[in-house]
Amino acid sequence: MVDIKSALADNARAVNDFLDGLLPMTSDPEARVIEAMRYAAMSGGKRIRPFLVTAGAALFDVTPSYALRVAAAVELVHCYSLVHDDLPAMDDDELRRGLPTVHVKFGEATAILAGDALLTLAFEVLAQPATHSDPRVRSDLVVELARAAGAEGMVGGQMLDLLAEHHRLSEQEVTRLQRLKTGALIGFACISGAILGKASDSARAALHAYAHDLGLAFQIVDDLLDVEGDPSEVGKNTGKDEAAGKATFVTLLGPERARHQSAMLAEQAIRHLDMFSDDADPLRGLARFVVNRRN
Repeated sequence: MVDIKSALADNARAVNDFLDGLLPMTSDPEARVIEAMRYAAMSGGKRIRPFLVTAGAALFDVTPSYALRVAAAVELVHCYSLVHDDLPAMDDDELRRGLPTVHVKFGEATAILAGDALLTLAFEVLAQPATHSDPRVRSDLVVELARAAGAEGMVGGQMLDLLAEHHRLSEQEVTRLQRLKTGALIGFACISGAILGKASDSARAALHAYAHDLGLAFQIVDDLLDVEGDPSEVGKNTGKDEAAGKATFVTLLGPERARHQSAMLAEQAIRHLDMFSDDADPLRGLARFVVNRRN
């Protein structure tokens, strides 16, 4: 039995140590943007996406240092997305992980630059030989992360999210929005270990299916927390989607049905891992953790 909270904490410490070394403070004139990058990347969080990378990589006996670098790259992209998501032109949030958002602390212009720099740093990390000895593997990682982060992934999902403020989305449209905005990066995190390990197509397909269901379950719980969560526990302001009139899984399904759907998706995600036997227990444990989390 995997102690998922301890496993998450151990992995988060390793990722934090790597990010700390990747973003050293400097006395150069551009120090303010480095400080803002560190603030965005080092301000806590469960590091779920990096955990998906390392747990998936362990299925294929990937060199741990390779997996850690990819895990850090995924977290850099995630942190960039949060910085830009919180901007007044986007979701206009003032609190993230219990702290003032980057644009509140450093100003909008510096926040934009910090987000840009976090994103580009992620690709720098992936492209370096230390990430994998095979340049084809590094190239595949860069291509897949670019797709997950761009107009076919997070950026496209954010565009749909902005449109949702003026157009009542159907359940199918909300599912597509969240598959792009949240699910795409989760999907990359899940399959990146298979890319590093040069795994079979069937293994990649199983992890992709797991990621699809996990991503939707994760977002449904996020929607529930926005309605029912305690801001002090969630670490950010709640009720914003309802105030903006946005359709979410909760407004479309109702809280009870949404809870049932998230649990069903988590169990469905777990079934996709049958081919990996006990080696995938960390991923199974994470799926159950995601639907029971309080922040």
